[in-house]
Amino acid sequence: MLVGKPLYLRGGYLDNSLTFDEVGRLIGNSPKGSFTLSGIQIDKVRMTRHKIELEGQRYALHFLGGLPTDDPTKAVDRVKITPKKKVVKITIDRELVVAAKKEKPEKQEKNKAQSAAQPAPQHQAKVKPGDLGPPPSPSAQPAAQTTAQAAPPAAANEPLDEDKARAEMAAAPLAERPADPGSVTSTTSQGHANKVLRDALDHVFAFGLDDRMMASMPDFWKLYYKAVAGKTDYRPGDPAVLRQNAVDQKAALVTKFEPESNDFAQASGIAGPALYHAVIGVDGKPQEIAVARPIGFGLDENAVAAIRKATFQPALKAGQPVPVMLDLVVQFRIYSKRTAVAGKPEEAEKPAEPTLPGPYSTKQP
Repeated sequence: MLVGKPLYLRGGYLDNSLTFDEVGRLIGNSPKGSFTLSGIQIDKVRMTRHKIELEGQRYALHFLGGLPTDDPTKAVDRVKITPKKKVVKITIDRELVVAAKKEKPEKQEKNKAQSAAQPAPQHQAKVKPGDLGPPPSPSAQPAAQTTAQAAPPAAANEPLDEDKARAEMAAAPLAERPADPGSVTSTTSQGHANKVLRDALDHVFAFGLDDRMMASMPDFWKLYYKAVAGKTDYRPGDPAVLRQNAVDQKAALVTKFEPESNDFAQASGIAGPALYHAVIGVDGKPQEIAVARPIGFGLDENAVAAIRKATFQPALKAGQPVPVMLDLVVQFRIYSKRTAVAGKPEEAEKPAEPTLPGPYSTKQP
């Protein structure tokens, strides 16, 4: 189910050593990043009684800036970003399966004897002195009653099967124990334990950009994939937002900025332009932002954050400020003394259609 499949790590956790409890909740803390840095390929699976251990590699999405006429399945590449001789290690605890408690045969016989020794309820009757005869001697009392009074319950202090299983779990070598023994539940059904594990895997991994992955994305990515699904370009939700060519004075960027790159992009040599749509309000502040032609590798998040902090001159129509949609081209660079020069985002002439991530590949850019 897992080995060799192009997966996504839900939650965007960036650590290469991650531990989850039996329902797929992260144990501890990890920094989070873009879903474009969350591609996972599992290479090895090791299952023990108490946990499942996974080893693999992390991949990043690199969008190749496809044109509207390009095949959308070929416009994205998956680039391995795990350092050489390193692996991603993911551990998930398992529910504890214990045997159903069975009553021992001798205990069953004892319970039957105790039931038989108890006198049946009788109606009281008036009797005269002498009718009952002489009192019986102590030796004449029923043997079963004497045994029931004298013998304590057999195996009263014997641990239950679950207690034994938990004791074995606590005594196991550290490498074999679950990460969070206190939260591990138990069951007598192997089928139930298997379902809990499958649900945990589904909570940790996505087998594609499913609805839950989409719902966890920031709005600028949701707008991008909404346009992808409709095979169209982004359109502002507010019909009052004008195009730049419909105003008397266009909106313009006042401040200069260059969004930060990151170590993943620098190590893989990821650089180039990316395109974004921004609605500039009457106050000159960015409102809705959508990705138009992404670059991936977590860089689009940096670009959107920089756009939100930027200052713009609002557009004017008939002397009044009006909201407009502005297209911004942001250039990402490889750091060096020669290229570390702040760049200014430019207006795009013609945006390209967004494209969906394509199939798994290890091709380097």
